[in-house]
Amino acid sequence: KREEATQRTPIVMLTAKGEESDIVAGLELGADDYITKPFSPRVLVARVRAVLRRRSVESPEEDQPLTVANIAIHPGRHDVQVDGRSVELTPSEFKLLHFLARRPGWVFTRYQIVDALRGEDYPVTDRAVDVLVVGLRKKLGKAGQLIETVRGVGYRFREV
Repeated sequence: KREEATQRTPIVMLTAKGEESDIVAGLELGADDYITKPFSPRVLVARVRAVLRRRSVESPEEDQPLTVANIAIHPGRHDVQVDGRSVELTPSEFKLLHFLARRPGWVFTRYQIVDALRGEDYPVTDRAVDVLVVGLRKKLGKAGQLIETVRGVGYRFREV
């Protein structure tokens, strides 16, 4: 994980060491998951798929500034501008906007959004995503119309 070429390579540790200190050390050293023996093949496959699913939502361009329509998003500075005017967003609102704007036209379920913003198994209801979207739309003003509700599914950032 220290080298740029392998920074984004998922790492799942399979080990017989199950002490809390071993698990914490493994995760702090860069592992994306830590599985102790014995484990079933089904659990291994499910956990590897979960790590890959989380990685597929990320992209190397995550930290690059992004401009869509009249919205400029600067991840490294946690800065959003609409028509050149700065808009203050909470960290969750910022992550949501950046997540959706990176993939215009893609539809994401509320659960996919929660996973992307907070990580898998984060204890939050899907309605919390609705509240987050309402607040984000309000802060973005007219540009908030770019975040569309896909009834019965979730949300998408409209292609421009």
